[in-house]
Amino acid sequence: MVVTVMMVGFLRWVSVVSLLAVVFLDGFIISSSYAAFTPVDNYLIACGSSQNVTVDGRVYVPDTQSSSLVLTDQGSSIVSSNFLAPSPIYQSARVFPRPTSFQFEIRQSGRHWVRLYFYPVPNSEYALNSTLLTVVTDDFVLLNNHSLKDQNRPYLFKEYLINVTSDHLSITFVPMNGSVSFVNGIEVVSVPDDLIVDQVPQVALSTPFVGIPTLALETVYRLNVGGPRIVPMNDTLGRTWENDQKFLYYNDSAKVESVDPSTISYGEVVSPEIAPNWVYATAEIMVNVDVANVIFNITWSLPVDPSFLYLIRLHFCDIISMALNQLVFDVYINSYSGIAGLDLSRQTNVLRRPYYADFVSNVSSGSPFINISIGPDTTIMDVSNATLNGLEIMKMSNDARSLEGSLSVRDIYSGAEKTKKKLTVIVAVVLGIVAAVLLVVLYYCCFAGPRSKRLRRAHSWLPLPLYGNSHTISKVSTISQKSGTASCISMANSNLGRTFTFQEIMEATNKFDDALLLGVGGFGKVYKGTLDDATNVAVKRGNPRSEQGLTEFQTEIQMLSKLRHRHLVSLIGYCDERSEMILVYEYMANGPLRSHLYGSDFPPLMWKQRLEICIGAARGLHYLHTGATQSIIHRDVKTTNILLDENFVAKVADFGLSKTGPALDQTHVSTAVKGSFGYLDPEYFRRQQLTEKSDVYSFGVVLMEVLCSRPALNPVLPREQVSIAEWAMMWQKKGLLSHIMDPYLSGKVNPASLKKFGETAEKCLAEQGVDRPTMGDVLWNLEYALQLQETSSLNDPDDNSTNHIADISVPHVHPFDNSMSMINGAHSVTDDDAEDLTTSAVFSQLVNPRGR
Repeated sequence: MVVTVMMVGFLRWVSVVSLLAVVFLDGFIISSSYAAFTPVDNYLIACGSSQNVTVDGRVYVPDTQSSSLVLTDQGSSIVSSNFLAPSPIYQSARVFPRPTSFQFEIRQSGRHWVRLYFYPVPNSEYALNSTLLTVVTDDFVLLNNHSLKDQNRPYLFKEYLINVTSDHLSITFVPMNGSVSFVNGIEVVSVPDDLIVDQVPQVALSTPFVGIPTLALETVYRLNVGGPRIVPMNDTLGRTWENDQKFLYYNDSAKVESVDPSTISYGEVVSPEIAPNWVYATAEIMVNVDVANVIFNITWSLPVDPSFLYLIRLHFCDIISMALNQLVFDVYINSYSGIAGLDLSRQTNVLRRPYYADFVSNVSSGSPFINISIGPDTTIMDVSNATLNGLEIMKMSNDARSLEGSLSVRDIYSGAEKTKKKLTVIVAVVLGIVAAVLLVVLYYCCFAGPRSKRLRRAHSWLPLPLYGNSHTISKVSTISQKSGTASCISMANSNLGRTFTFQEIMEATNKFDDALLLGVGGFGKVYKGTLDDATNVAVKRGNPRSEQGLTEFQTEIQMLSKLRHRHLVSLIGYCDERSEMILVYEYMANGPLRSHLYGSDFPPLMWKQRLEICIGAARGLHYLHTGATQSIIHRDVKTTNILLDENFVAKVADFGLSKTGPALDQTHVSTAVKGSFGYLDPEYFRRQQLTEKSDVYSFGVVLMEVLCSRPALNPVLPREQVSIAEWAMMWQKKGLLSHIMDPYLSGKVNPASLKKFGETAEKCLAEQGVDRPTMGDVLWNLEYALQLQETSSLNDPDDNSTNHIADISVPHVHPFDNSMSMINGAHSVTDDDAEDLTTSAVFSQLVNPRGR
């Protein structure tokens, strides 16, 4: 096995070296073959330079010598040749002490590359390496307080694709916080209009993403899969393509395949402007197609900012088959089916002809990565290989028309103006304080000093306690001993739950015994614990390597301390001792609802049980939407976030993605899309506008999941059955929902109850939020479906099972009853304080079912 791996690595190295040699030998032929596209607008600017700069065969002119470029403020020019720069473009820079714009004349409207080069040129006047970069165009924020210190290399290169609709384009550099801004090089180059299409399929959703031309895009990754680095002179659009190897999840899962680039045959759909033939002439394929387990995928894992949507472009070309119809494979994006049974022969009709596919997606739930996988189509036994030639990932601007942060262009300018005014105020205040101090010193020296000396000779004062009385000292000392790191939380507010010592947590969980492990979430591991009074609890211990930190930990405590309801999982307390971040919740003995529907050995739930569980969850969500001054949107409603206690009472959990709802004068909250695929409101995904109706849609998916006892998404099923929402709606509209429900329920469900349940779910899954009911209406309809079931003439022999919810005495609650539960005899605050709730990123799911 070791020898095989070494051979694969050696062959990969030999292939890359060979390709590099061919690139250098045939450079002239390649560059000449790529001369088809000539951009109308082609600005290559060397900022701060006094002479032309040549990089990769392209000539950059000084920013003061272009007749079609206006610089509103020349600022300062820095030129240095006494350091080793990664490229000649970084030898000079233009520095701006105030907001300054480069205004380019645009002769052809449409999409343009905007490329920016930054390198802190060494000089004695400015500390450019500590500069925070903020760059905007007329409509979009490109960089917002971006620190060069956060880079893993000293220079910064950014590439954007912007649709310019006027006769000029302004790129403005905005110094922030009293600092300066700078830039080394700028490119503004037009590209073909058909490079990016308007409508693109959305991963895990049936509706396409519409309106891409109105957005700005930022290149995050552009990979030549299996091939060497391609420089701009070998690409018709001046792009750079990097090698993919460092992004392979398993380096030894793939091997390089290559052909002569001249054998690549472009058709009518794909041109060299989509990607050069060097991309299509190399590929990664499976190392061993004869493995016993044919489900053997190649995966690329690429870290991204999880708060944005991404345009993903995959490049394919069959360079490995000897004949047509020998290569059929599946493509997955974030574990969801992107293309099932991709047959390149059917798409191109010939071998070695390029093909590409676009998708819009966000990251995997709870993970800041985009994962691209390819694997053989397991339905075809004699085909067992897969290939990928190129990969591009571009970040899409958000509702604020920004590619970094949530501030708009107007917000950026407003912030810069406020900073300027603030600096003026600070200078005035400092001068005032200095003057006041001088006056006090003068007064003391002339009058108060001599008088105090006379008084000290006349009186003998007793010293006062330094820290207050002994009771105060004892109290502070006790608290410090119990929680040595951040007991200030409990001191500031005594209504945040119990503060546990780390020793108490260790004893409750038997030193975090793996035998007590309940699950793993994005925040960390969850253990079952037992307190001194024999109370069972769920203990969630933060993972230091988690993306979620102290701020979210404190916000989680503050949020959950204000939410108390019979159908919401309660926070009991926390521990912040010894740099630990630990949350303690009430223990839910029967775990997540999902485990009782499929994927486990639990006995199936009766129909009446399922209805009562759905009613309990609906009550919890209805309380979130209406029980406070400002509503709270859960944003991640799914069967793993509905937990069941020992009596099968349902409680909503995991508020990690929760968001305060819109104010009274607003209809929605504009925010980046977050949630779980399969449950996402398509309207929210498409418009990035969040409302309470987004929870209603997700709950509709839960209802269908409860009825059919199958996952919300199942990529292994036929295409029309992958999404339970689409599949169940198809049968509901036919009036044949009983055909797909859990076979265990056959003959045990009152048809009237099923009809009402199906109608309720159908309304929840309406395409437009305005057509969906409120959670109060959903709750009323589910209670009505339960009444229909209880009046049924069906006699279910299992209706009196020991774990049936009917055995519990639960008073009927009207859907609009917002009463609060009692915790330790005190009412929890849920109205006025609810306005202060903010999004929490800590309350990760107690059980995290890992996808494919």
